[in-house]
Amino acid sequence: MFKGHIVLEEVSPDLLMMFRIRNVLLNTRTKYQEVQIVDLHGFGRALILDNYIQSTELDEYIYHETLVHPPMTSHPNPMDILIIGGSEGATLREVLKHSCVERVVMVDIDGELIEYTRKYLETMHKGAFESEKLRLVIGDGYKYVMEAGPDQFDVVILDLTDPYSSEIAKKLYSVEFYMGIKNILRPYGVMVTQAGNSFFYADAYLEARENIREVFDNLLEYWAWIPSFGYNCNFIMASDYKESLSITPDEADKRLSKRGVETRLYNGDYHMSLLKQGIIVNREFL
Repeated sequence: MFKGHIVLEEVSPDLLMMFRIRNVLLNTRTKYQEVQIVDLHGFGRALILDNYIQSTELDEYIYHETLVHPPMTSHPNPMDILIIGGSEGATLREVLKHSCVERVVMVDIDGELIEYTRKYLETMHKGAFESEKLRLVIGDGYKYVMEAGPDQFDVVILDLTDPYSSEIAKKLYSVEFYMGIKNILRPYGVMVTQAGNSFFYADAYLEARENIREVFDNLLEYWAWIPSFGYNCNFIMASDYKESLSITPDEADKRLSKRGVETRLYNGDYHMSLLKQGIIVNREFL
């Protein structure tokens, strides 16, 4: 809830967090959602969509590095990448750190929002929207995936709003959508999605997980604490190839070094800590 000089963040139906606002840069509504871009005491510049904080300057790197680098590093040579969502440009920023990347298609339904984030959130996207490797598509991510031909991408990253926070995101957690993702992935391809919070919103999380499990042979659940969210954010990585979800810390570090990737948090040890959190679930054993 956006009220004057404070933001009330609904962590769950029974729990609120309160943030003090230093400055309001934007308070508007696009065709698809309410948008605020503000400066918060203690967290810096922040993007808020439909009353949910999406990113803050202080801790966005935790979310974006944890979303992007596990699938990117797990793939031996990710050249063609699809991002659905990611309006801040920070997911794009992290993808472009991998020198092996030749093409990134980023699909976001809200062109107005992209223009606002390009203007106000440079500290997050750091000019990534200007990359020659980027093809920015303003459109429906669901429609794009369903109409794309097979074997188009090595890694697909779903940087979505939570299934319980936005009507426009719900179909992007469906079985039909994940089947479309599987179709456009090349052999050894990897998909990852952020999946909200499994503690406060267990039903929505479990539905997304079961939908992914129905489509892909292997999946890995992991999570990271995001201070501005007030909870552990859950992620699910999936592939039909188990080896794509189980690289060693040494191999992760070698790939990061070879590709010239510099991070604040993510490395081989962090990757292993994520693997230890979850279990690689193989459909053969269900």
